[in-house]
Amino acid sequence: MPTLAIVGAGSGMGLAIARTFGAQGFDIALIARSKDKLDDLVARLAQEDITAQAFPADVLDRASLTAALDAAAERFGGIDVLEYSPAPHTPVPGITLATPSETTVENLQPQIEYYLYGAVAAVQTVLPAMRAAGAGTLLFTTGGGSVHPIPMLGNVNAAAAALRNWVLNLHNELSGSGIQAAHVAINTWIGEGGPAGIPTATPEQIAPVYWDLYRERDRAEVVFNG
Repeated sequence: MPTLAIVGAGSGMGLAIARTFGAQGFDIALIARSKDKLDDLVARLAQEDITAQAFPADVLDRASLTAALDAAAERFGGIDVLEYSPAPHTPVPGITLATPSETTVENLQPQIEYYLYGAVAAVQTVLPAMRAAGAGTLLFTTGGGSVHPIPMLGNVNAAAAALRNWVLNLHNELSGSGIQAAHVAINTWIGEGGPAGIPTATPEQIAPVYWDLYRERDRAEVVFNG
């Protein structure tokens, strides 16, 4: 069976994407910091006859991320699709928000480490096998601020935009190789409880975008506006 590895797997978008691909016959490798949360996701997917396994790792610890992806590839016989979408739903030491005028090297660098450097490390781990196979998909998710910046997220948006730029250029480089690289910008509030006037969508409404993008293969980006 083909395998999807989700870096930043959680009970929202990660679970919804896992279900979407799992329903199409994919095995799922779940990667995030908390083993307990990952084990819960594995159990929930098992109830739907989707094979999944937890591989705890921290994107800020690139050695652990590399080890987790290598372990997932060994367990499932390879990784066909990588989805990189970490999001700090719980506090991460050193990760803070800043407006553009409040952005400093000190509060921007951790965001770069989190979004861009983690993605680069993940790709360096899985891309050689995809090149050897002549096939594979690399998907990356950011908030809509990577395309349409929001002042309260000045440092986050800068890091996410750097990731987006790199992904779009990776797409250009890999064109014709059989390997797809693409970016998803979610320009809505995910779930309930968002600010007044901001569009909302459930993870289940967004997740099919990833399957469509995977199947289309020639697209570099989708901006989900609800």
